[in-house]
Amino acid sequence: MNENMYLTIAPQIRGLAGRAGQRVHVNFAAGETVPANPYQGPALKVQLPALADSDSADARAKAIAASLEQAWTASLPAGTLPSVVQVDGVGSFTISIEAPFEPASRADVIKGKVAIVTGGAQGFGEEITRGLIANGAFVVVADLNLAGAEKLVTELNREAGKAVSFAVAVNVSNEDSVAEMVNAVVAEVGGLDLFVANAGVLKAMPVLEQDLKSFEFVTAVNYTGYMLCTKHAARIMREQNRTNPAGWTDIIQINSKSGLEGSNKNGSYAGSKFGGIGLTQSFALELVAYNIKVNSICPGNFFDGPLWSDPEKGLFVQYLRTGKVKDAKTIADVKAFYEAKVPMNRGCTGPDVLRALLYIVEQQYETGQAVPVTGGQTMLN
Repeated sequence: MNENMYLTIAPQIRGLAGRAGQRVHVNFAAGETVPANPYQGPALKVQLPALADSDSADARAKAIAASLEQAWTASLPAGTLPSVVQVDGVGSFTISIEAPFEPASRADVIKGKVAIVTGGAQGFGEEITRGLIANGAFVVVADLNLAGAEKLVTELNREAGKAVSFAVAVNVSNEDSVAEMVNAVVAEVGGLDLFVANAGVLKAMPVLEQDLKSFEFVTAVNYTGYMLCTKHAARIMREQNRTNPAGWTDIIQINSKSGLEGSNKNGSYAGSKFGGIGLTQSFALELVAYNIKVNSICPGNFFDGPLWSDPEKGLFVQYLRTGKVKDAKTIADVKAFYEAKVPMNRGCTGPDVLRALLYIVEQQYETGQAVPVTGGQTMLN
């Protein structure tokens, strides 16, 4: 058997559980050892059909889904979940029930869902992580800064009094790293319902002075990284849909108002964000076949986060150094200049973005959109 077969089986089990009315975590263990499980449901044993190496990946996935569904239907009363699914030659998939599949109210729209937030250890990412957990989600904090992610996760789990998060390292511009991130999540909890592509970088400078290395760096993280994350997250979401065609999942890119209008002396960033919206629209058209919605959120300036306020690398410092704001002498001058551009006279905050995110998840009849959260600074036309 393929050692990565759990990447197909675990999300398909989550799909079957969703059809039975529950959001679950599915923990994979290779071999014949069955981990202890506080949920005392029946055990389900599954024998997979012979799978030829010459079969396509899609054909193998369909055959696995058929075997799981047949065993599930034949062995379990309607609405009953097994505590463990033992797949011969692969391992054990232990199930824990997290929440009803359908939310009881708008307040429960994210309850029990598994989310990944890239760049989740600080800034908007941390605020999104905290907001999702407060609304009942289990959140994987994925960040290049693994130590920061682990520190945040320790704090979040301590505050909740239970495991509501775990940390994983990721470099979103490296495909192997992205695949390892998704694989780790599937092994731990079985799949995912929401992917928040939040990781992003910026290096502001005039195009007349821009070096190719910095341009490629921004593009690799903001544009290519979004594609790689969507590719690997959507593969898992597709397998959940294979066994639960009525369920919906979401990929949400945290874009920028710079994805809606150009940004002076900041072309590499704006270009990567404009491109990101093109990807969002294209991915939305493709992935809706698997009930995967793809949308972008375009926040205004998060003045209090490290992207703007870091004393060494923040945008206020960069813009002061590059002379982007005429006659600005201090960081305070630069900040005041940008605050004055916002009709609501303040920067965007984490809660502002979280409200948009929850709306997108709740709204099934919307995909391929770029939702502005800019305090009126950038308006659609």
